Amino acid sequence: MSTLPPCPQCHSEFTYEDGAQLVCPECAHEWSASAADAADAVRVYRDASGNVLQDGDTVTVIKDLKPKGSGGVIKQGTKVKNIRLVDSDHDIDCKIDGFGAMSLKSEFVRKV
Repeated sequence: MSTLPPCPQCHSEFTYEDGAQLVCPECAHEWSASAADAADAVRVYRDASGNVLQDGDTVTVIKDLKPKGSGGVIKQGTKVKNIRLVDSDHDIDCKIDGFGAMSLKSEFVRKV
């Protein structure tokens, strides 16, 4: 017998399958089985070269970036230390000397 995930709304363990859907008998919440599998998957962050990034890594900016609302430019080759990975539209939160707190996309950095 396969183990089904608990209900994401009420956390009931009495879920059952109804075709391609999972159903909770206690709160009547329905969700797809593939969404439950996707929620269990861990997101992997990769840089421009395909290297896996982790919290605390040091990266280098691979192209000039013009931050919105700022008059300056982050030059290619700028080192960014102690990055923090986040799950949002920008993958990396960090502090850059001369600019302060920034959010970067992982596609514009390379792991050092």
